[in-house]
Amino acid sequence: MEYSLVIILVPLFMFLLLGLAGKKMQPKMAGILGTLGLAVITCLSYYIAYQYFFVLGKADGVYQQLRPFDISWLKFTETLVVHLGILLDPISVMMLVVITTVSLMVHLYSLGYMKGEKGFQRYYAFLSLFSFSMLGLVVANNIFQMYIFWELVGVSSYSLIGFYYTKPSAVAAAKKAFIVTRFADLGFLIGILFLSYYTNTFDFSLLTANNASLVAESAGASFLGLSVFTWAMALIFIGGAGKSAMLPLHIWLPDAMEGPTPVSALIHAATMVVAGVYLVARLFPVYYFITPEVLTGIAYVGAATSLFAAIVACTQTDIKRVLAFSTISQIAYMMVALGVSGYGGHDGLGYMSSMFHLFTHAFFKALLFLGAGAVIHAVHSNEMKDMGGLRKYLPITHITFLIACLAIAGIPPFSGFFSKDEIMVVAFHSNKMIFACQFLVAGLTAFYMFRLYYNIFWGKEREFHHKPHEAGAVMTIPLIFLAVLSIVTGFIPFSSLVTSDGAAFPQHIEWSIAIPSILVALIGIGTATWVYKNGSDVSDKIVAKLGVLYTWAYHKFYFDELYMFVTKNIIFRRICTPIAWFDKNVVDGFMNFQAFWVYRVSSSIKGLQSGNVQQYVWVFVMSAIIIASLVIFL
Repeated sequence: MEYSLVIILVPLFMFLLLGLAGKKMQPKMAGILGTLGLAVITCLSYYIAYQYFFVLGKADGVYQQLRPFDISWLKFTETLVVHLGILLDPISVMMLVVITTVSLMVHLYSLGYMKGEKGFQRYYAFLSLFSFSMLGLVVANNIFQMYIFWELVGVSSYSLIGFYYTKPSAVAAAKKAFIVTRFADLGFLIGILFLSYYTNTFDFSLLTANNASLVAESAGASFLGLSVFTWAMALIFIGGAGKSAMLPLHIWLPDAMEGPTPVSALIHAATMVVAGVYLVARLFPVYYFITPEVLTGIAYVGAATSLFAAIVACTQTDIKRVLAFSTISQIAYMMVALGVSGYGGHDGLGYMSSMFHLFTHAFFKALLFLGAGAVIHAVHSNEMKDMGGLRKYLPITHITFLIACLAIAGIPPFSGFFSKDEIMVVAFHSNKMIFACQFLVAGLTAFYMFRLYYNIFWGKEREFHHKPHEAGAVMTIPLIFLAVLSIVTGFIPFSSLVTSDGAAFPQHIEWSIAIPSILVALIGIGTATWVYKNGSDVSDKIVAKLGVLYTWAYHKFYFDELYMFVTKNIIFRRICTPIAWFDKNVVDGFMNFQAFWVYRVSSSIKGLQSGNVQQYVWVFVMSAIIIASLVIFL
């Protein structure tokens, strides 16, 4: 497995090559080189997955953690040492497959979508940097190494979101994403420091071994009435919540749609946004055995986020923003599954279903974004009002988009049904209130996805300035491939491959929960069909009846406005302005006062050092006479 290091080094090499020499080569050549690099590591990832799951990874019926590469890097104390290495276990190997597959499809798709764009070589260089950063994050064998790549992911996503740097909205979106996630990452860093200080290790294997026994041995310290580890794991989750756009740190993700659509598919659907879920899964034994109260909090945050995002998605008119809020909702589903999960065997169903949904969601959500890109490429607009009847012009996009909609709605036999069903089962048996919330979200998901589908491909016929047409093969082949994955991946026996303790357990469909879930999805689809398929005015009547509720949902419950109010009127005006006044008038004033009097005094006595020798002699003689007189008379 030593060759697994190549998976990280190839995209790093491609970033350096395209970043330094990209301008000296033809744009098409830069795209082909970047795509070939991803093709190589995708094939290697598939080979590693085969070797791990079916040849080398299992011992005594349990999947082991393998370390094909590990070196010491920084030594803080004799016990607290930072290593750089690769950790292969079921979730990291699964993520290798997800990241490289989606990234390869995005690289191939971008050859057509981004053709002719200024900065084409720069675009592929940043794609390679992102792939390097994300792959390094998921194979990190310690939390400090993960944090390094975590920040690199933030930098590369900032560059890709702001790719159209001459567009003010794209620049603002990039800065917003960077600032929001940096605040969250500060919590992550503080949590890492707490955790490592009391355990004397950054190593994931040591932190999670034997039901997190190492952490349990150090669990005596407390702060403000809570265990230090409760604070540490809550702060670490804040870092994950920022990356995965959980409430109230979700505001960056919808605006990040200002980046190129393939970037949305790669970063904000399949890879970057699941980093928070992956972080919680990586430290799951610590959360479950040491800080179960934090895990419960994660479940409630996830449930609230999924419902909030689903409601907002029902009102948006920009197709990419609908998909953005859909992403937030689906990532929250994964968080809920982890939050209500047990550990070991069938008790760890929530853990398994979270990873299963992460896996299936990556493909059908990437398909939805790339399908949306094909639509935007055809009509040159993101708004639903500029679309309608496109099934006649974009047959491949239409069919593949429909498959993705059925998958995310949870309709069998598409992949989303199998993974979402398991989440519903574990929620039902763990927390009825959370289950009710997720049950409602399942119906809303089906509704807003088919609202999107009908408004794009059915609805009222539009007059197009230029007749829309299907994109070329480099854009349609990824759609077809991802559509196939959206159908077949649900049949993967995930409970035999990715579980909380590495041991397989039997998986089955609990029809008493699956059938109501299917029915609520069909109700959502049926409602969307009735309202939107024929482009009737029913939707306008519904909007009018909903009134204020619709307005609030359309404006995303004014979270952005609230943040701007707090930032401008409280932080800037009430806090920063007085501090700036104090700095300018008191601190600077005091220093200016000192400088003024030093200048005045120095100006008044500067004549004493005029350089005139006769003056010096005269002063010396007069001083001697005065001193002598004082001695004589006193």
